Parts: sequence; structure tokens; C-alpha cells
Amino acid sequence: MSVAVQLTEPAGNIPAVEYRWDEDTDILTATLGDAPQGEGLSGSVGVEGRDGSWLVFDVAAGAIRSVEVPVWPTVRRLSQLVPPGDVEVARVRFPSRRSQPGLASLEMDTTIVADTDASERTIHFRIGRTRPVRTVRVARDLLLDVDASDYLAGVWLLNVPPSPVET
Repeated sequence: MSVAVQLTEPAGNIPAVEYRWDEDTDILTATLGDAPQGEGLSGSVGVEGRDGSWLVFDVAAGAIRSVEVPVWPTVRRLSQLVPPGDVEVARVRFPSRRSQPGLASLEMDTTIVADTDASERTIHFRIGRTRPVRTVRVARDLLLDVDASDYLAGVWLLNVPPSPVET
């Protein structure tokens, strides 16, 4: 199963991202500023890696409110990790499913691969198999990779503050 998204023209300013680390659990949460009004799924979209890792998107009226990393995959540290330079700004919506418009939760089992730069300030999660993607900016420090069929293929977290938990 894949997570479908819809891309539209951005409405208003690009929201900011506020990061929060839970010191007891090493959970990272990236919360976006004001959510635009609209229609779409409200609830959570969970992406579970085959290794037990998790990414959870909190969604309201189709818009991402936050991205949480409650269970981390193995993170590969690279000497350099640079996000794509050619990104478009877009409004990303998680549409309601016609067959289940009141659905408040969606889970997807797949592969999650995580890479970070040496300073752990840039983190890239790849979701599912490797495939061509385009990258869109949905917030100042949050990019999404979307494949040619408009399915979620990755998440970029930029300017992440240091974890309070020693790694």
C-alpha cells in the first residue's frame, strides 16, 4: 500500500517548523505552523518500516500538522547530505479516501531508510523502493519526495537541532 498525496499551489506563506526532542524517548517531532483550511483526511498517517521503525504524520483537513519519528530506523551517517537544490513550493494534501471518507487513521508497511549528514542537522527518510522523485517544500525546513504517481516517497528534515540524548 502507498500513501497518496495531492500537490496544489501554496496558499499564503510557507509555514515554519518547530522541532522538539523528547529527552526520555529520543522521539523527534517536527510541528508546522498554522494549517491551511481545506478538505481531506484528518487523523494520523503511520508509515511502519519492516525493521519496526515508524514515521507518523498528524494530519488535519488533509494538511500536515506534524511529523513524528517515534521509532528510528538504523541511521546511516554520511560525511555530506545535501537536499535537492531544485525543489518546488507546494501545498501537500492527504486526500480522504472515497471508500472511507471518515477514516481517521492510515498505516502503511514498507521499507524506511534514514540518512543524515555528519552533524545530524539534515535527515532524509526514504520510504519504499528507490524510484525517481520530485522534491517539494511544504514548510521552511520540511521537504517531501513524491514519485511520478503522486505517492509519498521520502521526507527531508532540515536544520534539526541536536538530540539531547547521546548517540
